[in-house]
Amino acid sequence: MEPVPGSAEPKDKLVLIVDDDESILDLLEHVVKKDGFRVERATDGQEAIRKVEASAPDAIVLDFMLPGMGGFEVAKELQMGDARSVPIIVITGRKIDQATIDMILQETNVREYIEKPIKPAVLTGRLHKLLGTKPPAPGGFGQSRGGLSSSW
Repeated sequence: MEPVPGSAEPKDKLVLIVDDDESILDLLEHVVKKDGFRVERATDGQEAIRKVEASAPDAIVLDFMLPGMGGFEVAKELQMGDARSVPIIVITGRKIDQATIDMILQETNVREYIEKPIKPAVLTGRLHKLLGTKPPAPGGFGQSRGGLSSSW
């Protein structure tokens, strides 16, 4: 069942970000938190599995190339347990052929595929769509009319 767009608050949703590069983790955490989501981090596949079991995230941003247990293996492993319905966005910096991308997207829990460098608006837009949340208002002050107030 697809979530109703805009029916949930990002602050009520936990996103697990999995990447072995700390600088990418820092950047993605900043981007995802800026849009109001709560964030948990993992640096490899085994840690990702443990964090999923411990914190039950609402979505996972998963690097495809991880040391040891790779992203594809993590996605497969998560299909076996309670987290099988948690949507996964696979990210990668490696050029992958279309047949492999199609194979990745056939996994029941993988909903999106994004190549690095990741555009922040693309990532957060896809998270909001998957989780049925509404992005924060521009400027974060609840004004959607732009910079000029109605008192001008």
